[in-house]
Amino acid sequence: MDWLEFTAAFATFFLSHSVPLRPSFRPRLEQELGRRGFTLAYSALSLTALGWLIAAAGRAPYVTLWDWAPWQRLAPLAVMLPVSLILSLAIARPNPFSFGGARNEMFDPARPGIVRLHRHPLLLALALWATAHVVPNGDLAHVILFGTFAGFAMLGHRLIDRRKRREMGADWDRMRAEVRKSPLIALRFSRDVVVRVAAGLALYLLLIGAHPLLFGVSPLP
Repeated sequence: MDWLEFTAAFATFFLSHSVPLRPSFRPRLEQELGRRGFTLAYSALSLTALGWLIAAAGRAPYVTLWDWAPWQRLAPLAVMLPVSLILSLAIARPNPFSFGGARNEMFDPARPGIVRLHRHPLLLALALWATAHVVPNGDLAHVILFGTFAGFAMLGHRLIDRRKRREMGADWDRMRAEVRKSPLIALRFSRDVVVRVAAGLALYLLLIGAHPLLFGVSPLP
């Protein structure tokens, strides 16, 4: 197997994430599918492209960059717990600073939740996931795969900050200053927080259990 499939999967993944969001395409797609339909279709397309990309990395020529050792499994095993919690606390929550926020008009800078820790929690989760998975995957294809995701997530912080600052104007600086004044760690165990933390723990256990079925290798030592 040569590098053709891996290259094609990479190109398809980035095209599937960029083309539907272009101003010349998105309005027409949302008109045809509805906003909810567009979101569901875009999510399904993105997950399908990601699945193909990960599978293609596994089938690409194996070029060793460093030898594997049993301790390397501990990196993703440890990092995926905070990743799962970040995802559960961030998804479908108001966040006017980043993408993926829901009901942003309800965002309260005095109670920003996980946004107090990071303006872009979903990108943070992506960067942590990718960086941790580089450690036990020391072949060229997987280093390119996870390294690209990590770099994309880190660069995305600046790109989104620039776009949101332009869109929000003076509100961006004002709200950011208000968020910084809020407690760094606010222990507010509301029902929503408890449910989200429980969902994050369940996601972590699900990923551990499903990993051998999805990727053919157990994350456990």
